[in-house]
Amino acid sequence: MAWSWRYEGANGESTEGPAETFGSQADAESWVGQAWRELAASGVTTVTLVEDDRVEYRMSLQPPVE
Repeated sequence: MAWSWRYEGANGESTEGPAETFGSQADAESWVGQAWRELAASGVTTVTLVEDDRVEYRMSLQPPVE
């Protein structure tokens, strides 16, 4: 089973990002924990964690609105 991230821009459109694959969910989450600032700076607003073709969850890279 391979884990990877899908990337979305501000309008919800699919956008390019690193084509990394991981052997476990923990490895994928650790990687995005280190890379999220660079992803956000490149225009990625949301990431989706995918195991093969199954979506595990979506997560915003934007700061919370106060």
